[in-house]
Amino acid sequence: MSHDTYELKAELRERVGKGSSRELRRNGLIPAVIYGDKQEPISIALSTKEVTLKIHAGGFMTTVATIDVGGKKYQVLPKDYQLDPVRDFTMHVDFLRIGKNSEVNVQVPVHFVNEAKSPGIKVGGVLNIVRHEVELHVPADAIPEFLTVDLSGAKIGDSLHISHVKLPAGARPVIGDRDFTIATIVAPAGGTSGEEEAAPEA
Repeated sequence: MSHDTYELKAELRERVGKGSSRELRRNGLIPAVIYGDKQEPISIALSTKEVTLKIHAGGFMTTVATIDVGGKKYQVLPKDYQLDPVRDFTMHVDFLRIGKNSEVNVQVPVHFVNEAKSPGIKVGGVLNIVRHEVELHVPADAIPEFLTVDLSGAKIGDSLHISHVKLPAGARPVIGDRDFTIATIVAPAGGTSGEEEAAPEA
């Protein structure tokens, strides 16, 4: 399951546009939008410090949050955020409003376990990760924190596909038309073949 939920306090933004966004940032706030669930979007302002801490803590995009806007609470899931390319602080966040039975598409990180039990890695093979994340369609209240790929028994030349992964109940890959590759075990000298395979997936 995903990280514990958290709450952020926000204020409604009456004025929108570049000038007001700059003014907000000078005051330690960032502009954000709550949209979706067949309702009008709401423009809000959040504490830059609080949001940046949440982003750096990990799991930001897979954790449902509550945003308190002047006493009215919204269940949301972060869908996108922009960082300042130079100073690495948060510029803007988009939140998707979550309804009672909402289902969402989220990028879920992939974790690899049991490298020591992989004969291919034991003899010097290299784990070539094609997908560090997999996009899943899941119930909003049951977003997995990560997916686990078991490397036990994987030999050089083996490919590990999405069918090797035990998905949580109610979750399915957004790519549904093929059993796509998540990683391969490649020979140490022949790393290029694995990289070529990775390129189209990026």
